Amino acid sequence: MRLYLRFLAIQLKSQMQYKASFFIALFGQFLVSFTLVLALYFMFDRFNSVQGFSFEEVLICFATMLMSFSLAETFARGFDTFPSMLGNGEFDRALVRPLPVIYQVLAMKVDYTRLARLLQAVCVFAYAIPNCGVLWSVDKILTLFLMVTCGFFVFFGLFVVYAAFSFFTIEGLEFMNIFTDGAREFGRYPFSIHGRNILAFVTFVIPLALVQYYPLLYLLGREQSVLYMFLPIVSLLFLIPCFAFFRLGLRHYKSTGS
Repeated sequence: MRLYLRFLAIQLKSQMQYKASFFIALFGQFLVSFTLVLALYFMFDRFNSVQGFSFEEVLICFATMLMSFSLAETFARGFDTFPSMLGNGEFDRALVRPLPVIYQVLAMKVDYTRLARLLQAVCVFAYAIPNCGVLWSVDKILTLFLMVTCGFFVFFGLFVVYAAFSFFTIEGLEFMNIFTDGAREFGRYPFSIHGRNILAFVTFVIPLALVQYYPLLYLLGREQSVLYMFLPIVSLLFLIPCFAFFRLGLRHYKSTGS
């Protein structure tokens, strides 16, 4: 862990060499997320609710998914840019070092400008939490913590799958953006509003609903079963096939020798 923290410090120091560029990029990332909040506001200014969910309740959804995604995009950026590592031979160097490959990929690329979206999510939470009508108790706080934390790991797993495809296709597959950036967009609202088929897909295939929709029902008092509170933990099982697929690709990897 100490070595990883040193890698994080090195990455931050290198990105801060051009401070103006860094803060402009940071501000740009913040504005992109802010426009999504405005879109929600204008939509609820026209319609009072969406499938029974109020503006503040939907903001909880939005902030949860945005925070999870921004954390994953910041610290799992190495997997998002993995195809370029294969193309320029950088990955070959990782194979001969006495450290786990996944650990090295994590440490090779950390994009701190993505934390602007995390700041946006914090601002949204600051407004939504006291206004959403939830009577906050220990179990409700734990539910929200599990939603954000386990959501981070689900997005992390999706980035690993994206990287694993690169072993077979050389380039990353753009359709994976449907499940990363697309999930962040669709996750602005409870997944149930997209229909039963979509809800089933994000429950049993890519378990994003386990970290967003079902625990949200418990958070808002619409479901009383404690099972809904702990469903985000079940979503962590998604990491098993993700890392298994990456290991499969790693076993089939053949260097070009460049």
